[in-house]
Amino acid sequence: GSHRIDWRASYQITMAGLAASRIFAAGGAGGLVLTAWALRRSGMRKRVVADKTLTFLILTYMPYMAALIICGLGLRLGIFPGPAPFALTVVPAIIAIILTAIGVSTVLVPTDLQRRLEGWARGHGNLGKWAQRLANLPASASAGMRDALQHLRHPDPALGGAILFWACQVGVLWASFHAFGDAPPLAVLTQAFFVGMFGNLLPMPGGVGGVEGGMIAALAAFGVDAGQAVVAVLLFRAVTFWLPLIPGVIAYFQLRRTVDRWRYELHSLYKVK
Repeated sequence: GSHRIDWRASYQITMAGLAASRIFAAGGAGGLVLTAWALRRSGMRKRVVADKTLTFLILTYMPYMAALIICGLGLRLGIFPGPAPFALTVVPAIIAIILTAIGVSTVLVPTDLQRRLEGWARGHGNLGKWAQRLANLPASASAGMRDALQHLRHPDPALGGAILFWACQVGVLWASFHAFGDAPPLAVLTQAFFVGMFGNLLPMPGGVGGVEGGMIAALAAFGVDAGQAVVAVLLFRAVTFWLPLIPGVIAYFQLRRTVDRWRYELHSLYKVK
């Protein structure tokens, strides 16, 4: 099914997934479910869908982890100008380093772990079957990380989209501050943005409330005027939350038509066979 995922389908899946992640936040779970559904309808096998979805997530969130480490430690060591409270610089940087190390270490897991457990699973009844099924997760994580590292070794210009995605969001926040006065130093703004985005993990529609609260609190802890932080963050969220919903919803209905076409093509193919 990979030949069906062209630029048009990629746009529809990405924008529809973005809209779904806005409506069902929880760390972007809504977007992940929609993406997996679309890839499966394209004809991809379940394991390929799992591997490629994880590759996409890893490549997308690598700049996130890198920013927390670079800006956090850079502020604390005085490389970048601005205040550097320990809890908002060193702690997030350490968390990012630990998560990155855990992620990279998954390459040590065999990508065929499920197959290797097959013999053991046959002799342990239901327990063996469940263990074999659960082995899919670390095996897919390993395959996704290996694939992501392979992409980085042989970079494609499209991978710059991951950096551009985050950079544009920080740019919107910077512009929102300038609409009401001066913006804090760029490293402070970037660190507060990424720390505040942890609020997106809360199971709220679009992380509404969690992201705003986290970002405003982080900016205030960096010494930014609380009143300006409130209006700037609310403007930022209005732009980055509501505006993408419009093309996202349109893309969802376009994707439904694309999926219907794929279903018809697959049905016709099996009918001929």
